Amino acid sequence: MARQAGYRLIAGVDEAGRGPLAGPVVAAAVIIPKGVVLEGVRDSKAMTEKAREQAFSHIMERATAVSVGVVSQRDIDRFNILKASLDAMKRAVLSLEPKAEYVLVDGIHKVPAPLPQKCLIKGDQISLSISAASVVAKVYRDRIMRAYHALFPVYGFSENKGYGTAKHLAAIRAHGYSPVHRLSFRGVRQVD
Repeated sequence: MARQAGYRLIAGVDEAGRGPLAGPVVAAAVIIPKGVVLEGVRDSKAMTEKAREQAFSHIMERATAVSVGVVSQRDIDRFNILKASLDAMKRAVLSLEPKAEYVLVDGIHKVPAPLPQKCLIKGDQISLSISAASVVAKVYRDRIMRAYHALFPVYGFSENKGYGTAKHLAAIRAHGYSPVHRLSFRGVRQVD
């Protein structure tokens, strides 16, 4: 599609962290050279943590460009998760070097950037560059959550990555909110 139209630098974009109760939303943009095969790279949600880490290394070695955009939980609370996700995607796309000529986006919302683009539902199952972006975003966000775990170990962020597990919700009830919790999220508000 985009290659047949003459575009060479095609970025895949995806995000990680829309649903958790804590931490940022992270988006990644990845340009994979034509003809490059990345064995084992697929939708990050279908991969083990170890497989994602290995795939991340392969992507970083073989990609033409990789960029990440991060939007904090404060900004998620100030705006909303959709706007924050789109802002993270915009940051990732506009930070690519070399610049993308065309963007493939996972989902139904275009990135607010002045580039030709196509939205693909389940794009992380269709496009290698989107799959690679999903892996990069997930690994990057998981690393942030492990760093938060070192600061706030009672919440178990290294295991739950900010998602609302029973242990995580019990920790919020016992200890209150950490500075990295999304106070605008219903799951966090319902703990009280």
